[in-house]
Amino acid sequence: MTHVLVTSISKKVPMLKAVRAAIEKTGCPSLLYGSDLSEDCIGKYFVDRFWKSPLLSEMPPSDLVDYCKHEGISVIFPSRDGELPYFAKVREYFMENGISIMVSELSSINNCFDKFLFYEKLSNKGISVIPTSLHAEHGWKDWVVKERYGAGSANIGLGLDREQAIQHAANMSAPIFQPMIRGDEYSVDVYVVADGSIKGALVRRRNKIVQGESQITSTETYPLLEQLCIEAAQFLKLRGHVIFQAFVDKDGHAHLIECNCRFGGASTLSIAMGLDSFFWFIIESMGGSLSPFPFQRSTKEKKMIRYPEDLIL
Repeated sequence: MTHVLVTSISKKVPMLKAVRAAIEKTGCPSLLYGSDLSEDCIGKYFVDRFWKSPLLSEMPPSDLVDYCKHEGISVIFPSRDGELPYFAKVREYFMENGISIMVSELSSINNCFDKFLFYEKLSNKGISVIPTSLHAEHGWKDWVVKERYGAGSANIGLGLDREQAIQHAANMSAPIFQPMIRGDEYSVDVYVVADGSIKGALVRRRNKIVQGESQITSTETYPLLEQLCIEAAQFLKLRGHVIFQAFVDKDGHAHLIECNCRFGGASTLSIAMGLDSFFWFIIESMGGSLSPFPFQRSTKEKKMIRYPEDLIL
């Protein structure tokens, strides 16, 4: 029996529903566990067992292993950027104890968390990535200023001139500078198998963005952008489900912006299109082959609208 734990569930109901569907697809009588720091989180109503967990920084890895063993949990899906380094550091130890975590190696995560390092690594490889600088020393017309580390768009400055960019950066802890690219914004979901091969990639146009997440997103067949992200994922040695953000400018040139090394808020659309990441990872964790489960992309493009919904108990 393979029980599954999703961490930091907060209000990530669509993700929890997708994990439950993957569990049911395996045909195993498994339970869905969810953990969070808050006893009052919304996600607790959408799991079979809820665990009010302590801070990871205050929990020795052996304690989490003991909890998983006691509850029969053998698969963990981290859902928050901040916990990825913790799980990357303990991934091998957990595997030795029969627990699989969908997380990349620490070096790979660091190459994505650090946006300047992300630029350096990919540009040196010849992969198209947005120019990024630690200093306001370029002749760009419009500037973007953002924090160097982590994901998200907090404190970002958009469409600034050089002087405004310098002023904006003064209030940031570790600013980086980029040119403002106007065009279409995309997310690309990629699933990387444990052996480093690519199971599938799917492109989503970000039609409406609210607080850094797609509220309306639609799929597109875009082989060149898929291949760009596949090449980057393999070069960075990522594993499991990851998401690239990219811009395609008015001349049709694609520029990678960043990579989130986890399942994203709107990635459920990719699952609906056939990119069956949770199911594939559970099968991998059970020692099974993914050969009988190919990526069968839907022939019909889909659009997803994210909206609040009531639950009456």
